[in-house]
Amino acid sequence: MSYCCRVILPADLDEILNFESLKLAESLTDDTERTLASWHARWRRESLEHYLPLGWSFLVRDQDIKNSFAAANPGEGALVGYFLAQPFLFVEALTQTLWLEHMSFNSLQARDELCDLAYRVAREKHFQRVIFPNQTGISNSLASLKPEPWSPQSLTLSTSKIST
Repeated sequence: MSYCCRVILPADLDEILNFESLKLAESLTDDTERTLASWHARWRRESLEHYLPLGWSFLVRDQDIKNSFAAANPGEGALVGYFLAQPFLFVEALTQTLWLEHMSFNSLQARDELCDLAYRVAREKHFQRVIFPNQTGISNSLASLKPEPWSPQSLTLSTSKIST
């Protein structure tokens, strides 16, 4: 596997919606249930339209898999995961926190790549912490960094020596 990571661009919106629609179709066979689930999903269009222009959301592509999405860049591989994020300023006495609203992936390797990427971006930009969604498997990917619960739906990970 040869992964390539980059900031998500507004032009990637339709490909992300397609990626999520295919994943939703695998878990929900009924059209009505899928439609209702998509209305409340963290990846719905208006959410993507908010997060993508901020420049803190990233995607991962596998360059060994041909990208079959018609609108995609032909030189890039298939989308295998992404996260939506934004900075939180001055929360709980910390100057900068990176909030990951949603993370989606189709392999454990893509999940690990995304978790590592979020941590590295936060450290490089001098954020004091990253808040990850508490989805299945994410705590496994972060185990060596010792994440802590922040809320029932979130895990927090310190990126500096400043205590929280």
